[in-house]
Amino acid sequence: MKIDRIGMIGLGIMGRPMAMNLIKANYRLGFYARREQSLEAFEPGNVERFKTPRELAQNCQVTITIVSDTPDVKEIVSGPDGLIHGACEGHLVVDMSTISPGVTRVLARQLQDRRIDMLDAPVSGGEQGAIDATLSIMVGGREEIFNRALPILQCLGENITLVGTHGAGQVAKACNQILVAQTMSAVAEAFLLAKSLDVNPEKVREALLGGFAYSRILEVHGRRMLENAYQPGFKAELHHKDMGIAQSSAREHGISMPGTDLVSGYLEKIVDSGEGHLDSSAIAKLILGQTNKP
Repeated sequence: MKIDRIGMIGLGIMGRPMAMNLIKANYRLGFYARREQSLEAFEPGNVERFKTPRELAQNCQVTITIVSDTPDVKEIVSGPDGLIHGACEGHLVVDMSTISPGVTRVLARQLQDRRIDMLDAPVSGGEQGAIDATLSIMVGGREEIFNRALPILQCLGENITLVGTHGAGQVAKACNQILVAQTMSAVAEAFLLAKSLDVNPEKVREALLGGFAYSRILEVHGRRMLENAYQPGFKAELHHKDMGIAQSSAREHGISMPGTDLVSGYLEKIVDSGEGHLDSSAIAKLILGQTNKP
C-alpha cells in the first residue's frame, strides 16, 4: 500500500520533533491534536488537521501515536471516535507510547479482527534523541509488518530492534526504564559517597567515565546531578508511570524486584513534592539532599 500521508497523534516533547523529522523526510502528515497550540510549530502547508482519530485514520495509511499513558492509547485506538472505526483494511497503527504490554496485546487483537495492523514501538533517547533522530526503538509485532514500517522508523531512530510479537516492545521498554532509574540512583549514591569522604564528585565522575563504569547515565545525568539542574529531558512523573507498568507486570507474574520498588519510591516522592515536571534524574535531589535552588 502506497503511503500518501502519515497520521500523527501526540505532539509533546517527543512527538513534535519526531513529526518534524518525518516532514524533513518528505512524508505528508495529518494531525489529530486536542490543543491548537500543539500545531503552532508547523507550517500550515505541511500538515492537515483532523477532528477525531477516526477521521485521521480515514485519510491516512499509517498512524503513529505517542501519548502519555495506557488510557490515552485505549481511547485513541478503540474509543467511540477511535482509529479502529476509521481505518481501512491494511491500515498500520504504530504506537510509540509507553503503555501496558497486556493492553497492547488486547488492542492488537481488536485491530487484527478488523484487518488493521499494529506495532508497539516505544522509544528511548529523550527529547534530544527525538530531535536528532537517534532514538532507540523497541518493536513488537509481526516481522512482515515491521519490515513495512522500517523506512518510517529509520527517519526517527537508529537502533531499531524487532524484539518479538505484540507487546514485546513494551516489555523491552519496561526493562529499559528499570535500568535507567536504577543506574541514576547508583550514580547519585556514588556521588554521595565521594562527597561524604571529602572527595570531589566531579573528579570522580571524570575518572569513572574512562573506565568500566562508563554509561550515558553517568555522562549526561551525572552532569545534571552535579549542577543541580533538572530541566527535562524526560519528566519524573512519566518515568514514575513507566515504573508502575513494570511493577504491575512483575506482580502479575509473581516476580520480586526490590531495586525497582526502591527507585519507584524515589520517583513517587519527587512527584508528590510537586516536582514531577523535572527530569527523572531529579531522584538525585533526594539522595544528595539538594535544595530547590532557582
